[in-house]
Amino acid sequence: MLKRFAVSFTAAMALLGTSLATAEERPAPFDAPEDVTIALIRYISTGDFFQAYLSGVEAQAAALGVNLRVLDSRQDAALQADMVDQAIALGVDGIIIQHGLPESMKDAAQRAVEAGIDVVAFDVEVDNPAIPQVEQSDYLLGELVLNQALQDNGDSFTAGYVYVPGIAPLDRRNAAWEDFKEAHPGVTEAAVFGTLDNPIANSVANQARAVIQANPMIDVFFAPYNEFAAGVKIAVDEMGLGEDIAIYSADISTSDIAAMREPGSPWAATVATNPTVVGEVSVRTLALLMAGEAPGQQVIVPPTLITQDFLNDNAITNMETLGENMPQFSHAEVVLADWLTLPER
Repeated sequence: MLKRFAVSFTAAMALLGTSLATAEERPAPFDAPEDVTIALIRYISTGDFFQAYLSGVEAQAAALGVNLRVLDSRQDAALQADMVDQAIALGVDGIIIQHGLPESMKDAAQRAVEAGIDVVAFDVEVDNPAIPQVEQSDYLLGELVLNQALQDNGDSFTAGYVYVPGIAPLDRRNAAWEDFKEAHPGVTEAAVFGTLDNPIANSVANQARAVIQANPMIDVFFAPYNEFAAGVKIAVDEMGLGEDIAIYSADISTSDIAAMREPGSPWAATVATNPTVVGEVSVRTLALLMAGEAPGQQVIVPPTLITQDFLNDNAITNMETLGENMPQFSHAEVVLADWLTLPER
């Protein structure tokens, strides 16, 4: 009887999939997760990437059993800084700052640290040794997709470039673009434009139409954010130039996959991390910090090249099937610990 019970218990535990750490096994404060509250303070929330990122944050917080407060500044830098102060006043135990402007977030982040709150930053430079930075290896992301553009178009083409300075991931991708142009003098930058005005894709589309009309020689767009790429695609499609222009981007979502797979789509390739995974990693980084286990000053989630040909050849229709065909896209082996419960897959 005892043996039968032991076998049944072992089988039941195996069925749980991800090993679940009990409260007794977890370090403080996660031995009483119901008493832990973390805050996600967002600068940008528009677009599929940021919705998927939020889903990852929510899933990892739920797996840990902690309370989550989401504060969304909708690209209002002053309001985002105020929201850090709100989180401090609420007495949260940890804060994730998602994007933002360095000039408004550095002091606000420092105030949280001085209040004894653990802070993690995702894609915003706060220049604070107490605050780990989660990022997508944005330079490599830009480098990978630009190398694909080179492979597809040769080393001589005329490019339109979509860029808004001051946003950390865009600035790092810009560094890759500047190095790429220097290494390939046959590449001409005909125009630089961009906006984060909502709705971002439509706002960029309006700009792209004017850019293409003024620079009809453009045959490649480097648009290193999926909302930028979606906007350029709107303009290219409306102008009937899908066979003449190729778009190279960063980030991906289910709607992006559909757009890339449309017949005659100009959207040739993107390089991305899974935003849901990045959200999970952000929470795990904060959890390790709160538990007194150093996650490292820089936490890198490696990106993956995704081409239109790959999507078509493998009949990829959404983020789920993309992960099934690209296992490296569905999980990041970073910031792990035996006691850190992972979301169910």
